[in-house]
Amino acid sequence: MSEETRETASKVLELLEEACRRERGQARWYRAMAARAAMDVEDGDAPAALVDRLNDLHADEQHHLSRLAARLLELGGTPPLDGGERPALPGDDWREVWEAEARRREAAEVAWYVGVLEEDWSDDRTRAVLQEILEGERNQARDLSGKWMSA
Repeated sequence: MSEETRETASKVLELLEEACRRERGQARWYRAMAARAAMDVEDGDAPAALVDRLNDLHADEQHHLSRLAARLLELGGTPPLDGGERPALPGDDWREVWEAEARRREAAEVAWYVGVLEEDWSDDRTRAVLQEILEGERNQARDLSGKWMSA
């Protein structure tokens, strides 16, 4: 293996590890929001549809993480177990602010994937995985809903 090939392989592994961390952070955040929504539904303070919406977003982020982790394993890497910051527990005003925060977070994800995909790639399979995830992120950013990822 040439030095250039080793450097490229190392770069791809590092990028996939970072993508895993980012997606795990997103999944944690949506899980925290869904848990808070479920408590509010039990108290009669939120519609059940909101729990479903947040769970769908969480499921998509988990799917992104699974796809990235699988690709990392295929390349001989190890998915990182850390995943961004632990989300703060949502405050009492969470229903008024969650959509703005979700839009900010999704826009950051779209920008990150766009930036990564603008780089020169020699690994077409990894590129295809990242492009599919980018499409899901764009849909999430547009609609703030889940169920965009295929099995």
